[in-house]
Amino acid sequence: MALISGTATRYDMQGLRESLHDTIYNIDPEDTPFMSGMGRGPKASQTLEEWQTDTLATPDGDNAFMEGDDATFETPAATVRVGNYCQISRKTLILSDTLEEVDKAGRRSELAYQLAKRGSELKLDQETIFLQAQGADAGSVGAARKLAALGAWLKTNTSFGSGGADPTYTSGVPSAARTDGTQRPFTETIAKAVIQSGYSNGAKFRTLMVGPFNKTVVSGFAGIATRNFDLSNVSPRPTAIIASADVFVSDFGTLRVIPNRLQRERDAWFIDWDMVEAMYLRGHRTKKLAPTGDAEKRMMIVEYTMKCRNEAGLGGAFDLDAS
Repeated sequence: MALISGTATRYDMQGLRESLHDTIYNIDPEDTPFMSGMGRGPKASQTLEEWQTDTLATPDGDNAFMEGDDATFETPAATVRVGNYCQISRKTLILSDTLEEVDKAGRRSELAYQLAKRGSELKLDQETIFLQAQGADAGSVGAARKLAALGAWLKTNTSFGSGGADPTYTSGVPSAARTDGTQRPFTETIAKAVIQSGYSNGAKFRTLMVGPFNKTVVSGFAGIATRNFDLSNVSPRPTAIIASADVFVSDFGTLRVIPNRLQRERDAWFIDWDMVEAMYLRGHRTKKLAPTGDAEKRMMIVEYTMKCRNEAGLGGAFDLDAS
C-alpha cells in the first residue's frame, strides 16, 4: 500500500530519543570448577614452593620369622622432594578521565565495570592455565616463570593414545608437559582402567572432570543405567562445585561427573580434591599505576602456583577425541 503524500515518518524527523536499555547482558561463563574444587592452600613464601611425598612399603606376604631369631634391619626409603614455580598473571586497563565522567548506560562507573570484567577474566585465565599442557619453567631476567599444570604432574594413573608419554621431572619439578598421542574415543573401558589403577595405588577418586563433548560421551556409557541415584549418604567436599547430577558408580567408588568448558577436550581428569590446592605468593590485587596523561591506569595481578600433594592420588585419561 502506497504512503499517503505528506505523511511524516520517523525517517524524516529529528530529535527522536534513543531507547538504550540500562542493562548489559554478558553470556560468557565465569565458573571455574577446578579452582573452586581444589580450594586454597597456605600462603606461598618463595617463587619455588617445595614439599615431600612418601609411600608405604609394598605389603610383604612372607612376613614370618622363627622364634628367637635375631633382628635384621632395612634402610628406610627416602622421601621424594617435589616442587612448583609461582607464575605471574595480570590484566591491565587504561581509561580516559572523560570516559569515566560522562553518563553511560548500564553502569555508573566505567572503571568499576571494567575492573570487574578483568577480575573475572583473570580467574578464567588461571583455570585454563592449571589444566593446559604446560611444564614448569624457572624463568629468567628475560622470560616469565611458569607453573607446572596438572598434566605435567600425572604419571602413575594414566591412560594415553599411541605415541603419548608421561611427563618427566627435573630435580623434583615437572619441567615438561606430557607428550600428546594419537586421539581415540573415550570409552568406559578407559575410565575403568584409570579408576582401577588409582585404587591399586591408594587414590580415592571422587570427581571425573571432562570437556563438554566428552561429558556427553560419559553420559552414554552403558554402565550408567539410570540418572536417578541417591547421593544422600555421599559426603561432598564443602569447596566443590557440583555442576552435574550425573554420577559414575564404579567398582572402586562413586565419582561425580562435571563438565569444564575451559579444559582441553582431549583430557579427562580423575580427582581427589584433597590432593590439589592453589597457593598464592601474592593474592589477587589491583594496583593503581602512575598516570602519564589524561587517563587512569590499573593493573590486576596475581602470583600463584598449584600444589599437587601426591600425583598418585590423581588420574588422567588423555588423547581423547574432541568431537
